[in-house]
Amino acid sequence: MTKRRSRGDGGLHWDEDRQRWIASLTVGYTPAGKRIVKKASGKTKTAAKDKLKEIVRDYEDGLAIAPGDYTVERAVNDWLAYGLNGRDPGTVESYTILCRKHVVPALGKRKLRDLSAEDVDRWLADKAKTLSTRTLQIIRSCLNRALKRAMARDKVKRNVVELCSVPVGKAGRPSKALTFAQADAVLKAADGTRLYAYIVVSLLTGARTEELRALTWDHVDLEGDPKAVPPVPPHVAVWRSVRAGGDTKTQKSRRTLALPRRCVEVLRQHREDQRREQGDSWTTGGLVFASSAGTELDASNVRRAFRVVIRDAQGLNPAEWTPRELRHSFVSLLSDNGIPLEEISRLVGHSSTAVTEVVYRKQIRPVLQSGAVAMDRIFEI
Repeated sequence: MTKRRSRGDGGLHWDEDRQRWIASLTVGYTPAGKRIVKKASGKTKTAAKDKLKEIVRDYEDGLAIAPGDYTVERAVNDWLAYGLNGRDPGTVESYTILCRKHVVPALGKRKLRDLSAEDVDRWLADKAKTLSTRTLQIIRSCLNRALKRAMARDKVKRNVVELCSVPVGKAGRPSKALTFAQADAVLKAADGTRLYAYIVVSLLTGARTEELRALTWDHVDLEGDPKAVPPVPPHVAVWRSVRAGGDTKTQKSRRTLALPRRCVEVLRQHREDQRREQGDSWTTGGLVFASSAGTELDASNVRRAFRVVIRDAQGLNPAEWTPRELRHSFVSLLSDNGIPLEEISRLVGHSSTAVTEVVYRKQIRPVLQSGAVAMDRIFEI
């Protein structure tokens, strides 16, 4: 006769269909009075009981434990499917590609509850051999957010990714700025092309490429109001971008910039050319920089057309330059002409001068001259 198990030890029985031992234990009751039962299975009685002890221990500690078959790949896929609602489609596509290429092949088969900080450290160290630091930050962020979501849904005890820092990766492509001579050569090469007005406005105002592609004529005033007090110069309202929702990158990016005279002249001619090319339909979308059909320019089209211009500019390699470096050149040219960092920061729409210094540190004038100039004046030789 089989000996009866002691009270509190739970149940243990053989499941013929699954061909496994099933251990179960009542650990409490819900507010509605329903029994809370924890179960575990194993090929032997001992294995089933040991698994049940682990589950009960975690339950009593207030910790959740992931299902045995819940892997890193499933956690990442769940985050990609349900954790990116409201994000720009381009962002979702970019994250999906990075996860499929860098996260899932290396860590995807690991059970989520078995993933350790050492696993993540080794993974990041291996990726640092071929990826830039920025890309490492992104793929770590993707894995981190996937595990946070899993932890919030009781799939894992803790998020080990938060314990791991990002190593230094391969040096990325350095940002550059055009000198005055190079900028002048680019403007001359662009004259007469479809991208001329775009390049002039980008270089002379420092607007981001995503801001210019969303710019509409109702946000451009080429006349101003000279009779107002104080007079209002011709200006452009940088209030929109092609980002999701149409917002600018930051709150301070929403700004109104006075237009240099060269921008005013070029934009007037550009508007006339646009009217002749598109007829009455040019006002339908109202975009300042549009395709021949009046539709919004794609980033790749702008990049391709810009490199054609660079190719015709003397002394410049088109493979080394992108449209965003017109903005870097704007900062560099202002800095070289003594404009204070605070003013440059406001013009380019940065949230603080720290951002301007970090992002454009190679372009900012390294020598602060005001102290020396003042001392020369005070202690005149």
